[in-house]
Amino acid sequence: MTALPILAGTHLVVGAGEVGSATATLLADSGADVVLVSRSGRGPIHPAIRRVAADASRASALLAAAPDAVVVYNCVNPVYTRWEQDWPPMAEAFLAYAERTGAVLAVVSNLYGYGPVDVPMTEDLPLAATGHKAAVRIAMWRDQLAAHQSGRIRMTEVRGSDYLCPGVQSMFGDRVMPRLLTGRGVQLIGDLDAPHTWTTPADVARTLITVAADPRGHGRAWHVPSNAPRSQRQVVADLAAAAGMTPPKVSAVPGAVLRALSVVQPMLRELRETDYQRTRPYVLDDSAARTTFGPAPTPWDEVIAGQVAAYQDSATRVA
Repeated sequence: MTALPILAGTHLVVGAGEVGSATATLLADSGADVVLVSRSGRGPIHPAIRRVAADASRASALLAAAPDAVVVYNCVNPVYTRWEQDWPPMAEAFLAYAERTGAVLAVVSNLYGYGPVDVPMTEDLPLAATGHKAAVRIAMWRDQLAAHQSGRIRMTEVRGSDYLCPGVQSMFGDRVMPRLLTGRGVQLIGDLDAPHTWTTPADVARTLITVAADPRGHGRAWHVPSNAPRSQRQVVADLAAAAGMTPPKVSAVPGAVLRALSVVQPMLRELRETDYQRTRPYVLDDSAARTTFGPAPTPWDEVIAGQVAAYQDSATRVA
């Protein structure tokens, strides 16, 4: 990988999930001084990372953690069922922090704002989604862009597709990998054969750091360089091949079952807003970022091998 451009000074990363941890680690490995804020104070252990427990919905808490950062990275991942309650005060705190310190505001977002489309998604598509979760992200984007255009702050945003990584955030994480590695059948949601773009947290982190450090990246959104689309069925087959196994049986959870379960499971109920992401082609166009900054995604074979290794290592530790 090409060396990352890093602004001199302290970097404030907020959120210690997959993307926040990857961002903090990449910055620290590149020689930056990093403050990593999360509600728990957890995160990767690194001599250049100072971990702080703080409430990201208060600008005063962010200022106490890092009074003079050159970039503040919004890598927060609120509870999926509480976006409407949790995002607005945090978004306001990030804007206040960036305005007070002069830090570049670098935001991790998603593709929800575009809504259902029939073409590969580009950054110039209208933010036409009408769902309540999409409305939260659209409002955040418009507030941040207005602050940038008025000269109050400098900001940029990166948008990726569904993550392929270990953990609960990934469709091919904790719910799928243990079953796959023991040869059991796998149930997924939606059209198993629709082309779908998958993004890795490491590529989100690299893109986020790059566009924050380069004035060409400010004042607009960028799609994270991601590998060519693969259907859910193809991903399962790739994972099985990397594990040296015969692909397991793959089936789709029946729609009637999902509707019934959504009555009692809030998470499934929330997913109904974005059913189109799993029942039709969902393809991201990342050509703008590639052309402007030159990054390529982590090679697909490495992504798949890393996913398998993470769960094989975990199974070995448990055993």
